[in-house]
Amino acid sequence: MTGLYAVIGNPIAHSRSPAIHHAFAKQTEQILSYERLLAPLDDFAGTLESFRKQGGYGANVTVPFKEQAWQLAKTRSARAELAGAVNTLAIQPDGSWYGDNTDGAGLVQDIQNAGWELRGRRVLLIGAGGAARGVLQPLLAAEVDCICIANRTVTKAQALLALFPMQPRLQACTLDSLSVPGQRPPFDIIINATSASLSGEVPVIDASCWHETSAVYDMMYGKSTAFLDWAKAQSITHCRDGLGMLVEQAAESFYLWRGVRPETQPVLALLRKEINQS
Repeated sequence: MTGLYAVIGNPIAHSRSPAIHHAFAKQTEQILSYERLLAPLDDFAGTLESFRKQGGYGANVTVPFKEQAWQLAKTRSARAELAGAVNTLAIQPDGSWYGDNTDGAGLVQDIQNAGWELRGRRVLLIGAGGAARGVLQPLLAAEVDCICIANRTVTKAQALLALFPMQPRLQACTLDSLSVPGQRPPFDIIINATSASLSGEVPVIDASCWHETSAVYDMMYGKSTAFLDWAKAQSITHCRDGLGMLVEQAAESFYLWRGVRPETQPVLALLRKEINQS
């Protein structure tokens, strides 16, 4: 079965999704076309409709359109409903869109690929935007001990807690509180769910927030990120960027569309090599 797929965003020229999905297709002997689509900031719906009329089978959706994709999906997965955002769309027999959110599954799988234990661990999640919202349920399902959501505005972090009423494993705090020594026990895993690394910004975090075996994960990716540079400067040895998350969430999308689950590690190794050589 052939198929037309795309990643839609603004900006979009930087997206590595076409390379990932074409590698998946070659590996699994699937025939498909996958392209980048730049949607005007004020007309994501029009871009998606045009893509559907051209015969689009499915699409990945990136910033800033994930919430709009959620609204346009006629039916949604349970994890997309909870996330309030859709990053994967699949065409239905009636021509409507089914929406899913594969970000959280991609994050959890990549953390597990790194050999980091999640069950029973204390997690600090920095940021309370869409990226954080999309990974809360999968992290909870991985049986972490607790997740503390830290945000500049604590009310935004508290709003995420409201999605999981009577869930004692979720906490909220201000970013400023992380700079105060001894405010809470140290965390086992610190996840940056903000885009601050892109502008070189790093939150002020006191050394009491981690211990000698803590791990740091940045959802941004590249040769390095400001957040990971900071972590390494603190002598934190277990550090990982979000490239694996990108590949793993793409594999979830590919499986939804094609019914075949690709091997992710060869594709991740290829992308890593390309980034390091660029």
